[in-house]
Amino acid sequence: MQRLYDFLRRYPTWVDSFWAVVLLGITSVSLSSFNGAPDHRGPLALAFPLALLLCLVVALRRRMPEKMLVLAAVVGVLQLALDVGVSPANFSMLVIIYTVAADGARWASRFALIGGLCAAMLSQVRWPQHETSTAGVVLITVFQTVPFALAWVLGDSIRTRRAYLAQLEERAARLEKEREAQSKVAVAAERARIARELHDVVAHNVSVMVVQADGAAYVLDTAPEQAKKALETISGTGRQALAEMRRLLGVLRTGEHQEGGEYVPQPDVEQLDDLIEQVRTAGLPVDFKVEGTPRPLPSGVELTAYRIVQEALTNTRKHGGANAGASVRLVYFDDGLGLLVEDDGKGAPHELYEEGGADGRGHGLIGMRERVGMVGGTLDAGPRPGGGFRISALLPLKPAH
Repeated sequence: MQRLYDFLRRYPTWVDSFWAVVLLGITSVSLSSFNGAPDHRGPLALAFPLALLLCLVVALRRRMPEKMLVLAAVVGVLQLALDVGVSPANFSMLVIIYTVAADGARWASRFALIGGLCAAMLSQVRWPQHETSTAGVVLITVFQTVPFALAWVLGDSIRTRRAYLAQLEERAARLEKEREAQSKVAVAAERARIARELHDVVAHNVSVMVVQADGAAYVLDTAPEQAKKALETISGTGRQALAEMRRLLGVLRTGEHQEGGEYVPQPDVEQLDDLIEQVRTAGLPVDFKVEGTPRPLPSGVELTAYRIVQEALTNTRKHGGANAGASVRLVYFDDGLGLLVEDDGKGAPHELYEEGGADGRGHGLIGMRERVGMVGGTLDAGPRPGGGFRISALLPLKPAH
């Protein structure tokens, strides 16, 4: 049954042609039975060609609805002019009115409505019922007009329903495209976030491990205790890096931050003391001061502040030179959190802080700007006038609830 239905939908003209043949057969039988009858109007030689044209209207109604409407109107005018009475083939007029109301042009739909409403009246004028009273004639006219009006109303309703469904499909397609675009943006943002986290974890901890490993190799023979301490620092830094990597992997797997177990919480401002102590242990002198009254901060601001200090000190170890020192200032304002990280080293190469670096490096500063932008803050990074490098950030904050 489904195959038959699909076939009929693929070949609508064949279906219409079948019904046109059926209609032509019924009309032929009807005209033959009335041939020679005293109440038959018009010669049979004219009735058959006109009936054939009306059946053609049914056969081609969906392929060329406007032209078939005009053909039906012409045949109707010829019937009136040649005094060829109504036959079963005139049923095609109802069919074509429905078709153009559903699928035809707007002018054709309006023309079909006007023609349908006038058809019954013109029929009564051309072939009046002499034995019927005026009221009866009016009633017959109204009764004969109803099928034409219903055909048009049904077709117009189908047109409206199809337009509504098409609008819904278009809206669904547009929403699907918007969802795809939003998904791509979300994926890009998540990739950038993961890249920032990985960079901060790897760059900082590996930098500490490299510095400590170099120091341990240098004093291995002359100062075994210092070498042992450096190796312990390497071990602790490695464990911390593994813990943060596990946290990132846990977030990627579950989509949620897990506390306890093998995952650690996001770093915050309170952990800056541990971070700076770790950097001092790695051989970089750091002066750390907090100004203002510490208070709870939004988690995004806490993580951003921690990562900025972490990346800034990592850059100092990389580019500041052997005798570089750094200072960190954390200032609590009424409406924001200020960060100032300065060093007195050689400073980073120019390409690392101008537009992310032409050589593909400088991802740390890019990550800083992205983090600060996500919380609505501002960041300024560049060389100090007297030498060294300076990073300042202002992070707007609201009281944490």
